[in-house]
Amino acid sequence: MSGAVSMLTSFCPVICTSHMDETRSFYAGLFGFTAAHQTPWYTALVRHGRRQHELALLDHAHPSLPGPLRTPVRAVRLTLTVADGDGAWERLAAHGGVEVAGGDRRHVVVVDPNGVRLDVVAA
Repeated sequence: MSGAVSMLTSFCPVICTSHMDETRSFYAGLFGFTAAHQTPWYTALVRHGRRQHELALLDHAHPSLPGPLRTPVRAVRLTLTVADGDGAWERLAAHGGVEVAGGDRRHVVVVDPNGVRLDVVAA
């Protein structure tokens, strides 16, 4: 499947959430995401820069999901790499709930309103 990777033009994780407003605010406030498209049940978040990053939020009870999948996210870990390690540390620490991984300020952990664990690593 060597040709498959070259065809990939976008990658957008989707978090099924029961906390739409809080989750949108969390990713906007801490990581600079903005809503590119928003309805009561879906939000497409983007972060523009040298490389654009995307994240979507979907109401866990929305009928577009098959019945067995209509549940809030249960176990997800996302790793984010940031260029400004000290600045990121200060912003995350101000948010609260920051855990220093292995005693290293270049690797911190914060948890979103859904329990999604975000490992933030300084480049």
